[in-house]
Amino acid sequence: MRWVFWGAVAVIGYAYCGYAAWLWVRSRWSIQPVKSAPHLASISILMVVHNEADVLERKLRNLFELNYPPDQTEIVVVSDGSTDGTNRILSEFASISPLRFILNPQSCGKAAGLNDAMRAAHGEIVIFTDARQQIEADAVRFLLENFADGQVGCVSGELMLGDSESGEATRGMGLYWRIEKKIREMESASGSVVGATGALYSVRRSLLVELPQETILDDVYIPMHVLRQGSRVVFDSRARAWDLPDQGTKREFARKVRTLSGNYQLFQLAPWLLTAANPSRFGFISHKLIRLFVPFALVALLISSFLLPGLIYRIALVLQLALYGLSAWALVGPKRGPLSRVTDVAFTLVLLNTAAVVAFANFVTGRKVVWAR
Repeated sequence: MRWVFWGAVAVIGYAYCGYAAWLWVRSRWSIQPVKSAPHLASISILMVVHNEADVLERKLRNLFELNYPPDQTEIVVVSDGSTDGTNRILSEFASISPLRFILNPQSCGKAAGLNDAMRAAHGEIVIFTDARQQIEADAVRFLLENFADGQVGCVSGELMLGDSESGEATRGMGLYWRIEKKIREMESASGSVVGATGALYSVRRSLLVELPQETILDDVYIPMHVLRQGSRVVFDSRARAWDLPDQGTKREFARKVRTLSGNYQLFQLAPWLLTAANPSRFGFISHKLIRLFVPFALVALLISSFLLPGLIYRIALVLQLALYGLSAWALVGPKRGPLSRVTDVAFTLVLLNTAAVVAFANFVTGRKVVWAR
């Protein structure tokens, strides 16, 4: 039983601390800077929408106000079976701007919509974004500077959870996302990022691949194929898009289940990711795969610390019970004060790992997670 306890500690410790520590060391002794410089190229901004009438007009105005030459920019939007006012808004904007749109009468999913958009794109650099987030004016220009380096094939922007005026959120999911971005920053500094930020990332059109039907994580599938073709995937924290820091517990949970289900799906769609054909296999396993084992390691840790005699195991049990107690308190306790910051962290940890269990259940039962707003 002791080996169960210490094995669980090793998995949890490596997932949350060990890999980040290794990246910190590697990013200092094996730094690989990007040879960035002002770079002008034709771009295609692609977006797939489904019933996004509430935010679409604001997003389109945001795209038209980007600080990049209009004569080098095309915007392609695919409406995936929208039944609200989305199609009307697209028609109105297309009549007064260089917007091209594709109306799919039936909802086929985001992957199918992106395939349609990629086939319609003409730009040398293709930029992917979503309807909800607002992109800073200079973000595209910053993305393009990285393509001055011929080794770079994909550039991920930075998603900021918060408000551009008041700043980034530092609690709950906002804190988790800030840690995640730091990991991506260190991966980029010493080689390549494992995946990109779906709200804003760019790829050389010559390196794009068609997405399999029902692909959940295009922002991992496409960048990993860029890596497979011998190019780098880098992260640029200057290219920023802003999103709400808290979309509600139910919505955040559903989003994490979908993301983690997408990780399981990747093993079916691209089994080569776990082989030597993946030049970033170690990073992929450390960043994506190990995290899927954490909830099971937490269960093993709880059971083993309860059954094993000895002071260290009693302390471990008390700490775990405290963690879950604080997580429960986050649902019913006050939302302000020093304690609420601790309960936010505990709740976020439990939320993420519960979502991982649901994602695993979806995987083993074959339940599909569909794309929605």
